[in-house]
Amino acid sequence: MHLIRGAGFALSLALAFTARSAASEEHPQVWLNPGFLSYHADRSGDFREDNIGYGAELLLAPAHGFFAGDFINSVRSRSTYAMYQWRPMHWRPWGVNMSAGLVAGAMNGYHKNDGGWFFGALPMLFFEGERFGANFAIVPALNPDKRLVAVQLKFRVR
Repeated sequence: MHLIRGAGFALSLALAFTARSAASEEHPQVWLNPGFLSYHADRSGDFREDNIGYGAELLLAPAHGFFAGDFINSVRSRSTYAMYQWRPMHWRPWGVNMSAGLVAGAMNGYHKNDGGWFFGALPMLFFEGERFGANFAIVPALNPDKRLVAVQLKFRVR
């Protein structure tokens, strides 16, 4: 049921904004992704690091966007997320759009709140070419064993 509800939400978000914008050729942009790959600092833990799923990202302007999706998380539960992106820093080396900022929003499926929804915020780096890109999330936990880096590969459809 979570899978169907999450898929419907991500697909609705992507389809709702695929119409051409008269104000800008570049924005909004719609990106799709197949989940995450993660690397955990605690190598002795039994963490799943191929966090497959699906998601959609809507970039309204260079510094503002949203994304939502569903994936199998590192503790082997299904997680759904909806987040806002704030990207105040921008670079363009080698023709690649790079930006950095914070993402904040709601997520579920972890031990917090017995798998229920919780609010979170993370620093994130964004790398975007013409059609392909990658998002890098950094989870800076106070406990060094809880730290992780995640990458989300994506494909631009608009």
